[in-house]
Amino acid sequence: MTELDKLKAHLPFDFSDPEVDALKLHAVKGCQKLNAIPVTDGAAKEAAIRELFGSVGENPAVLPSFICDNGRNIHVGDNFLANYNVTILDVDEVRIGNHVMIGPNTLISTVNHPLTPMGRREHLSLIKPVMIGNDVWIGGNVTILPGVTIGSNVVVAAGAVVTKDVPDNTLVGGVPAKFIKTLENDIE
Repeated sequence: MTELDKLKAHLPFDFSDPEVDALKLHAVKGCQKLNAIPVTDGAAKEAAIRELFGSVGENPAVLPSFICDNGRNIHVGDNFLANYNVTILDVDEVRIGNHVMIGPNTLISTVNHPLTPMGRREHLSLIKPVMIGNDVWIGGNVTILPGVTIGSNVVVAAGAVVTKDVPDNTLVGGVPAKFIKTLENDIE
C-alpha cells in the first residue's frame, strides 16, 4: 500500500510522503486566497470558501486567518461562522451542521501521532473524523481532538479541550471538557 492508500484506509501513514504532502497544497493555496480577500467582499469570500471546502450550506462566514490541512474534507451546513484564527486540521473528515459558531483561536484536529518515539521518528500520523451537530456554539480557544462527536444544541465553554463525545443539549467546559449542565432546546 502507498502512504496515501494507508491514509484513506485510516491506517498509520507517513505524513512526510510526497503524495500525502501534496494534499496540503490545495489547502495552502485556498487559505492564502481566502485570507487575502477583504472581509467586506462577502461574495468573493463565499466563493473562496466554496472552492476550498468539500461542501458548504447557505451563508458561510470565515474570518481571517483561517488555516486547514486539506479543505475538501470540511463540510459545513447553513449559517456557519468561523471567527478569527480558526484552524481545522482536516486530514480526515470534519462535518459541521447548521447554525454553528466557532470562536476565535479554536483548533479542530482529526490527526494525531503515536505515543512512541519510533512512531514519531517515522513521521506516522493517525486520523479520526470529527462530527459537530446543529446549533452548536464553540467558545474561543477551544481544542477538539480527533474522533470526537459533538451533538446538537451544545455549548463548549471557552478554553475547553474536548477529548470525548458530547451529547445533545449539553454545556461542557474545562480541561478535559466535562459536563456542566443540560441546556434547554427552545426550537423543538
